[in-house]
Amino acid sequence: LLSLSLQAKMSRPVQARRLEGIDKNIWVEFVKLAATYSTVNLGQGFPDFPPPDFLKEAFVRALSGENHMLHQYTRAFGHPPLVKILAQFFGKLLGRDLDPMTNVMVTVGAYQALFCCFQAFVDEGDEVIIIEPFFDCYEPMVKMAGGTSVFVPLRPIAPKDGKLMSSADWQLDPAELASKFSERTKAIILNSPNNPLGKVFSRGELELIADLCVKHDVLCISDEVYEWLVYDGKEHIRIASLRGMWDRTVIIGSAGKTFSATGWKVGWTVGPNRLLQHLRTVHQNSAYHCATVAQEAVAHGFQREFELYGKPDSYLVQLPKELQQKRDWLVQSLDAVGMKPIIPEGTYFLVADISEFKSDVPDVPDSDEPYDSRFAKWMVKNKGLAAIPLSAFYCGAHKNNYNHFIRFCFAKEEATLKAANDILQKWKQEKTSP
Repeated sequence: LLSLSLQAKMSRPVQARRLEGIDKNIWVEFVKLAATYSTVNLGQGFPDFPPPDFLKEAFVRALSGENHMLHQYTRAFGHPPLVKILAQFFGKLLGRDLDPMTNVMVTVGAYQALFCCFQAFVDEGDEVIIIEPFFDCYEPMVKMAGGTSVFVPLRPIAPKDGKLMSSADWQLDPAELASKFSERTKAIILNSPNNPLGKVFSRGELELIADLCVKHDVLCISDEVYEWLVYDGKEHIRIASLRGMWDRTVIIGSAGKTFSATGWKVGWTVGPNRLLQHLRTVHQNSAYHCATVAQEAVAHGFQREFELYGKPDSYLVQLPKELQQKRDWLVQSLDAVGMKPIIPEGTYFLVADISEFKSDVPDVPDSDEPYDSRFAKWMVKNKGLAAIPLSAFYCGAHKNNYNHFIRFCFAKEEATLKAANDILQKWKQEKTSP
């Protein structure tokens, strides 16, 4: 019996090749660190304030109301009331008639929308252009689909006269971008406003990308989850609205970011049926279905916002105003202690230069780990303040190019931001006192 059980142990590898090298995840590591050491978590990107009352009330109504069918499956590709209002809402924004059944698909958060795109469009040997710094799941998702990621960086241009840098100072080099397109290029991922920098791509930058997509017949996966979080009167321009782009673009959105309810995991894709039909195939063979009650509540949220569009009472007008104040507060707080912030035009993230704090965390020559990663770990363990290293948003080859920055999330209660400020002030005093 013993010899049989020894023989029965599996000796062949069980892991699929597509998982090789992508088992490490920055969020798993840093969420655990923050939970263990952190008194103030400005790391992971979620608000610590509640969603708006109207949304919570819609959820409670859906949960406890008479319609018991809201506890059962709904339409696999999106709850009918939700896809209907999303088609109306985005139809208005894009200036075109959208069919709720064919131009909209609801997903388990924007994360699953991204996964569906890569699985639906990317084949072995296809190349996908990713603009650095990038949201970290893009690269492993391309790899899992059998594709190859091709990276093009946003390059910082130092501002004149000692002014603080803005995310607008990080720009694409047009010739460098053009050089990345080839007959193997299947898609480019655009993330505007960009996480982690908070960059809002200008019309000129989007036209540059659009012209290259049209010229090389390339798809655009447009991750627009922070579309409402834009500051200083900047405008979020949807690349699908540019000439020649509707037919080749999938827009990805998120109720988590739109309504400050990241745990509900309701996302969506908007695009032409010729693209979305392939996303539906992936969706029906993976997640199949998203939580009905959450979709019903989000539908009510969008119905309200559709009626209040552009008015002062609209949550989509109020939220960026509140967040812009929080952003300015954190900018001031970091600048005062010498951690130079890059002022974001959008999102709820802010990247800061930690060069002046390097004396606290000495460099380890020949270390495999980027400096900012060691700094962020030291900071959470020794100061109780959690942030995310910027190198996490770069591919392996470029991780050390921008390794003196860390990313903070400012979508937090005032008390949280104040506690972060207290930690920074105390830290500065310790540095300057003899």
